[in-house]
Amino acid sequence: MDTKRKHIGIIGGGPAALFLFQKLVQDNLLIEISIFEKSQRLGAGMPYSSEGANSEHIANVSAHELPALPQNVHEYLKENHVFEYPEYYDGNEFNKYKVLPRLLLGDYLESQFHELLLLADKKNIKVNVHLSSNVLDIVPVTDSTFDVILTDEKRVQIDIAVVCTGHLWKKINEGEISGWYDSPYPPSKLNNIVNTPVAIRGTSLTAIDAVKTLARNNGQFYKNDKGIVEYQLDAKYPKFRIDLFSTGGHLPAIRFHSEEEYFSFKWTMTDDEIHSYRLQNNGFVHLDYVFENSFKKPLKEKDYNFYKKIQNLSIEEFASTMLESRDRLNPFDLFIKEYAEAEKSIKEKKTITWKETLSAFSYAMNYPAKHFPAEDMLRLKKLVMPLITIIIAELPQSSAEEILALHSQNLLTLTEVDSDSEVKMIDGKITYCFKDENNTEIKKTYDVFVDSIGQKPLDFNEINFVALKEKGLCSEAFLTFKEIDNTDFTSRDENNQIEIVFGKPILKVPGVLVGDSFEAVNKAGSHSDNLFFMAVPLIGGLHPDYSGLDFCATAAEKISKKINGQLQNSSDPSSVDVA
Repeated sequence: MDTKRKHIGIIGGGPAALFLFQKLVQDNLLIEISIFEKSQRLGAGMPYSSEGANSEHIANVSAHELPALPQNVHEYLKENHVFEYPEYYDGNEFNKYKVLPRLLLGDYLESQFHELLLLADKKNIKVNVHLSSNVLDIVPVTDSTFDVILTDEKRVQIDIAVVCTGHLWKKINEGEISGWYDSPYPPSKLNNIVNTPVAIRGTSLTAIDAVKTLARNNGQFYKNDKGIVEYQLDAKYPKFRIDLFSTGGHLPAIRFHSEEEYFSFKWTMTDDEIHSYRLQNNGFVHLDYVFENSFKKPLKEKDYNFYKKIQNLSIEEFASTMLESRDRLNPFDLFIKEYAEAEKSIKEKKTITWKETLSAFSYAMNYPAKHFPAEDMLRLKKLVMPLITIIIAELPQSSAEEILALHSQNLLTLTEVDSDSEVKMIDGKITYCFKDENNTEIKKTYDVFVDSIGQKPLDFNEINFVALKEKGLCSEAFLTFKEIDNTDFTSRDENNQIEIVFGKPILKVPGVLVGDSFEAVNKAGSHSDNLFFMAVPLIGGLHPDYSGLDFCATAAEKISKKINGQLQNSSDPSSVDVA
C-alpha cells in the first residue's frame, strides 16, 4: 500500500458502522471514509429506528452495558431533553441499570455518529456521507480497488470495503398471500390487524415485539390500584387473541440485575491464545475447552456453590439439565417464577450468576467458534444453543408484565410444536400444521400469521453482492471435521449441510467465510486485505451469538486493528496523521 490516503467504504450506516467509524477515527489513520446508508439517518439502523421499533419496544440492554462512545447516555440526556420519554427528560432521574426505549437508544446512537463526524473533521479525516443511498453491488476494479454501485448508477471508487448492512428480513410469502407476514418489521405494517386471532411462529424477542404491537392495536395496558399491569381488550375487537408456536415450548428468560463487568475479557480467548491453542490442536479450538475456560472457570470464581453442582457435567449435560428444569413447569408458571426472581435480583442489585455467566460465555465463544471442528458446531447448534437463546434474550420486566397481563385474560397462548411443523395454505386458508405431544396431527387456520423466529443467517447464494461472488473474492462459510475415519457423515447430515470436497467432508454453514479479523476469505483460501464483513446475516454461520452492540464494538476493533496494521506496515511512519 502506498502513502496516499486510503479510501475506506463502509456499506451501511447503522450501529455496526458507528462502532467501526469510531475506531477508524480514534486510530488516527491517514484515510478517507465514505459511508453509504440506505435510510436518511446514521447510527440507528433497523432495530433502533421506525424500521424496527415503535414507542412500546424496549431494548434488552441498559446504559451501563453499552460500549463506550463519545458521550454516555446520561451525558446525552442532560444535553438533549427527550419530551417523548418523561422519565428520561433531562437525565435527573437517570438509572444506568434501567433498559432504554429502542427509539430513544436510536436517537442516542445517531447523536454519537454526528459527534464522531465532528471529531473526524478536527483530525483532518475526510468523510463523505451518502444518505438515501442503496448499494446494489461492490465491483472489483483492480486487485486493490472497488467500485461501489448505487441505485442512481453512480459509482464511488474505494480501496477498502467493509460490509455493515445490518439486519435483512426477506419477503417470501408476504405481499403474495393476504395476512401473511414474513417478519413483524417494520411494526407499522401490523397497525391495521384487529379483531382476529393471530398466529405467531417463535417466542424470541422478535415475537415479543409483534405481541406488544398487536396488543396495542386491539386494546390497552394499564396499572391497577396495586400497580399491577393489566390489559383491557377493546369491546369492538372481541375476536382478538394471539397464539404463539414454538418447537421448544419456552418463553424467553427475563432480565435480571447484571454487574458492571458483564462481558469481561478476562474469560475471553485473545487472538494470540486462539492461535497458540490451534497450533497445538491441529488447527482447531474445541468447544469443551471454551466451555471450561469461559463458563466453568468464571462460574467457580463467582458462585462456587452452583459451580460444585455442575463441575462434572459436560456442556450437553449442563444444557439438558437446565432445559429439563424448565420443562417441569408450564411455561407461563415458569415465567411468573422467573419474573419474581428477576425482580428480587434487581431490587437487591444481586445478579443471577449462572445466567450472567452463560451470557458471557455465549459472547466469548463467538470468536473461536469459526475454528470449532464441525462436530462441535453440530453439538452446539443442536443441544446448547436452545438454552443459550432463551437465557440471553433477557426480556425487560415491562415486556414480561404485558405478556402476563395478556395471558391472564386468555388472550395469549403458547403451543409447543414438533420440528416438522409447518405453515402453509390449505383451501385458501393460512394453516398451522403440527403434531401434539401424543403425535396427533393438528391443523389450525388463521387469517393472520406473523413469522417471528428472529434474524436468519443468509445462505451464500442469497447474498446480494454478485460481483464479489462471481470474482471469487468471497466464499461460502464452512467448517472441517476433526474425525474423518470410520465416520458415518450421512447419519448426522440432517439438513444436507455436509459435502465431500477433495475426499474430505466439510460442514457448510450459512454466510461468508471470514477470518479472525472478519476479513473475507476468497475461493482460493487467501485472506483479503481490503474486504471485510460484519453484517449480521452474512456472518451468522460462523458466529453463533452474532448480534448486539457489544459484538459490533468488538468486531469493529478487530477490523480497524487489521486495517491499521496494514497501513502502518506499508507506509512511511512520517506520513501517518497522529494529530
